[in-house]
Amino acid sequence: MHLLLKIFIAFFKIGLFTFGGGHAMVPLIQKEVVDGKGWIDEEDFVDILALAQTAPGPVAANTSVFVGYRLVGISGAIWALLGAVLPSFIVILVVAMFFTKVANSPVVGAIFSGIRPAVVALVASAAITIGKTAIRDFKGAAICVAAFIAVAILDVHPIFIIIGSGVIGYIFFKDDEIQKLNNKINEQ
Repeated sequence: MHLLLKIFIAFFKIGLFTFGGGHAMVPLIQKEVVDGKGWIDEEDFVDILALAQTAPGPVAANTSVFVGYRLVGISGAIWALLGAVLPSFIVILVVAMFFTKVANSPVVGAIFSGIRPAVVALVASAAITIGKTAIRDFKGAAICVAAFIAVAILDVHPIFIIIGSGVIGYIFFKDDEIQKLNNKINEQ
C-alpha cells in the first residue's frame, strides 16, 4: 500500500503541474520515475512511451498506466492513472465554473501567452531526451528523419508512421535483438 500511495502522489504531482496536455507531461514523468525515483530505467521508459503512443487514449494517461502496471500490477496502474488525471479533472471543473467570467481578461490572456511557448519547450526537451536513448545508430536516425518528414511535411497519419516504423524496425533490428537475447542467455 505504501508504494501505491507513492505512485499516486508522484503522478498527482505531475498532473498538477503540467500545462499543455499529455505530451507536455512526458518530460515530467521521465524526471520523476526515471531520474528522481529510479523506478524505471531510461530504456524501459522509452519502450513504455512507445507503447503508450500506440494505445488509444492520451499519451500521459497511457504512460502512467504502463508505469504503474510495471511497478505493482493492476492496482499500480489504477493508482497511477488516478494520480495523473485527477488534478486535470479538478482544474477543469474549477476553470469551467469561472472561465466565462475571466475568458476575456488580459491577465489570463497574458498568462496563457507565456505558458504556450514553455509547453513547446517541454515537448521539445522530451523529444531530445528520449531521442538520445531511442536513436542509437544510423538506422534509427534514418527512421526518425523519415517519420518526421512523413508526419510534418507529407501529412501522413501517425498510425501509418507507427505501423510502418514497426515493420521497418523489425527488418532492420531483428537480428540485433536476437543477438542481445542470446547474449543475455549466455551470461546467465
